[in-house]
This record gives sequence, structure tokens and C-alpha cells, in this order.
Amino acid sequence: MNETIQRSPKAEATLALLWERIRKRGDMPGFTRAITAILASMRGEDERDFSMTQTVLSDPVLTQKVLRLANSGMYSAFGQRINTVSKAVLVLGTEAIGHLALGLKLIEELGKSSPDSLQAHIEMEKAVLAGMVAQKVALQSASRDPEEAVVCSILHSLGRMMVTFYLPEHWILLQQQAGGDDAGRQDAAAHDHLGLSLEQIGRATAEHWGLPRNLTAGMRRVEPGERSDAFGHDDWLAALGTMSSQCAESLWNGDEAGAARVAELAADFSAMLGVAPEAIVGAVEMAKAEAAAELSIAPLANPPEKRARSAASARMREAGNKVLLSGVSDMREAAAGGASATPGQMMSMAIETAYHGLSFTRAFGFLRSRRDGKYSAKIGLGDGAKAMLPQLAFDDSYEPNVFFAALGSDRVIFIENAHDPKFASKLPGWWKASLGDGHCFVIIPLCTHGEPVGFIYGDWDDRYPSVYLNQTEFSLLNDLRALVVQTVERRQQAEVAK
Repeated sequence: MNETIQRSPKAEATLALLWERIRKRGDMPGFTRAITAILASMRGEDERDFSMTQTVLSDPVLTQKVLRLANSGMYSAFGQRINTVSKAVLVLGTEAIGHLALGLKLIEELGKSSPDSLQAHIEMEKAVLAGMVAQKVALQSASRDPEEAVVCSILHSLGRMMVTFYLPEHWILLQQQAGGDDAGRQDAAAHDHLGLSLEQIGRATAEHWGLPRNLTAGMRRVEPGERSDAFGHDDWLAALGTMSSQCAESLWNGDEAGAARVAELAADFSAMLGVAPEAIVGAVEMAKAEAAAELSIAPLANPPEKRARSAASARMREAGNKVLLSGVSDMREAAAGGASATPGQMMSMAIETAYHGLSFTRAFGFLRSRRDGKYSAKIGLGDGAKAMLPQLAFDDSYEPNVFFAALGSDRVIFIENAHDPKFASKLPGWWKASLGDGHCFVIIPLCTHGEPVGFIYGDWDDRYPSVYLNQTEFSLLNDLRALVVQTVERRQQAEVAK
């Protein structure tokens, strides 16, 4: 507490600015709510096991991750299958499950956060990499808690993450003053510029969130050496967190210099951690392999062959956008020809353009029949699309699902993961029965004078596990939509004139 009392005016001003930015932008999404529930379960005196079970079960994603890890090689020594969270708590203990849930939730939130700068995202991935290293090394030390080690090692970089995420203008100045990415010089520059070291900012944030004392105590940076007589569990956590964070920095680029530095760190911290240098190096290699599969920005996770695939994908996307541009141009010419292009012809052109331009697995054009009170698919392209047309029809009376939401808002809607359990209630039965193998999809509503007359639908199956639409593509789809609607309105006006 003395550190809090003795803070300089500059330090207090820095923290006040940080808390204000957090209040305005929100903490890393969902993390503070999650840790409040997890810590309350860990601290509760009555029915702690039941409380922790309920806390984990309230988050379906967390439930699956806890069960998967509880059955992983980490706990294979228990020799039993763990099928419920309740049993996981019984076998592993409330504290272990609490730390496991805390680490998983933090990693999940780091992974899905969308920081404003590349640097912030880099710092987050480095923290996740440090956690991976800590877990593998902790497993080599039989008496230690790997879940607690993961959380402490991720939190070791918390100060850097908070500055890059919430105070990016100050981070730029720190890098300029430090003259590069050297962590020691950056820490010194932070103390001069902000009145606090990056470590102190991280610990102040942990205290602000109400994290347990053992986690905040393990966040400090230590120098390697022999164990003293007073060396305790907090010291071990701090040593592992320090080494793991430095390993993450060294591994980042996946080069030979980094590998040599890891060997040095293993030798330096071996005595403090009670793990042989070669065991540490082996554990770090396992973490490195895991990181190459899990991380997205790190050069470590982007070997030449992966970069080549990424470049090929970018070229394919560029070619697809040219198809969209060309298709929109053709439709404009057809629309400018007065009555020469019918609404059906324009709809066909739009579907064909979107299908080829976005590499849809399937695409359909639905029209609304007021007389029958139904939406029915009239045209289909792609895998088995024509055979599916008779099955694709539904009543036009409103139902609370994503299709009526798109038609009601008259906006292009993109669904990134149709198989997300939280999204299941927003999908109609006819879609699940006929198009349920679609992984992600687009709905392009067609409305005239505020009334829907149909829509274009396109999807991708699980051969495309990660799809996103950029602003250019959204804009071109809106152009397609406007041209079809314009032709429909022109036809409606001609019929009224008769």
C-alpha cells in the first residue's frame, strides 16, 4: 500500500487518465464482469464448489474449454474422464478451476478484442504467448499450479497492454524516448514520462480490478539468480512470469536469435524455477508449436508458406472485387436502357455477380408473393442449388429471426458464424432444415417504398471457416441492391400508369 500512498502527482494524473479512458471505452470486453463472478466464487465461504460450477456453466464457451482442458494431458494423471463441470471442481478443486477459468476468459477476451492499433494487438498476442510458455514450463514443476502460472504470466504484460490499448499517444512517445523495443529502456521511459513504470501501471490496474493478492504479487519483474532462504510461491510466480514474458519477446519473430535467447533465459532462471534448463527449452518449444497454430499477427505464426497462402487469398479477393465492379457496371448499363431489362433479369445479374464475386458456395434469389403470403426462392446457383429451390419457401408473416430483421431494416446483413450457439434462436426452422450446413451468409434485402419484395441470399460452407466482408464489398453489394430495386420501382410505376 505504501506505493499507492507515495505516488507522485504525475503518477496520479496518469492513473486518473487511464481510469477515465477505461470508463469511456469499457474494459477489455466482458473481462471485468467475468473476473468479478469468478473471484466471488473463489472467495465465497458457503457452497464454494456449487458457486464455481454455476459461474462456469453460465458461459457455454467457457464450459466447453474448461471440460476440454480438464480432460487434456495436463490432468491425465487423474486417470478418469471428466464429463461435468461439477466433477471438474470436485477432482481439481475450486482454486484450480477458478484460475483455469480466469486465464481462459482473459485469453478469450484478448483474442477477440479489436484494438485501434496494430501495436496494441501485438502486445496482446505477446501476453497470450507468455501464458502458453508459462503453462508448459509449470507442468515441468510437479508442485506448482499451471493455471495460476498462466494468469500471472499474462498479467506480467498488463501494463504494456493498458498503455498501448488506452493511452496509444503516450506509447508512441515512450517508444521514441526509449529508441526502440527494448523492454528495460521502455520501462525507464515510462517512469520519466508517466510517473510510473509499466509494471506499476499493470499492478495498479490489477488492484483496480480487484484481482487476488497472489496474482498481483506475481506480476513483479525479478532478476534471475539462486533462490534465497525466503524464496516463496509468489517469488516463483514472479520468476516464471518474468522469464515467460522475456521468452515471448524472444520467440516473437521465430528466428535463430530468438531461439538462442530462450536457451540463455532457460539457463538463467533454471535454479529459481527448479526446472532443468533442457526441460525449460523443451517446454518452450511445445509452446512455440502451439502459438504457431493459435496466434494471428506474430511472425512466428506466419511462416513463409502461410504468408504465401495469405497472399494468394488476397489476390483472389482482389479478383473477386473486380468481378463485383464489372457486374455493377453491366447492371448500370442494363438499367439505363429503360424497359429493356426486366426486374427478373436484373435479379439474375445481381445473383450471378455476387455469387462469382464473393465465391459463394450457394446463392438464391427469393421473391415475395402477396397473393400466396410467401417468400419463395426462384433462382439458385452453386452446389445443389437448383434441386433445393422447392424447399426454400416460408410465410411472409413476421417472425423474430435474422431474415425478417434484414428485411425490416432494409440493410445488407452479414452473419459471420451461423453455428454460434448464442445465435441459434435467431435462425428460422426452414433455414436450419435446408441451408443449415452454411457456415456464414449474407442477406441482401430488396425493398420498394419501405415494403420488402424479396431478397438475395448467399452463403459459404465450412470450407471457408473465416470469412469477412470489407467496406468496398459492402458498398458494391448495396449498389447491386439499389439497381435491382430501381428496376422494380420502374416496373411498378409503369403498371400504375396503365
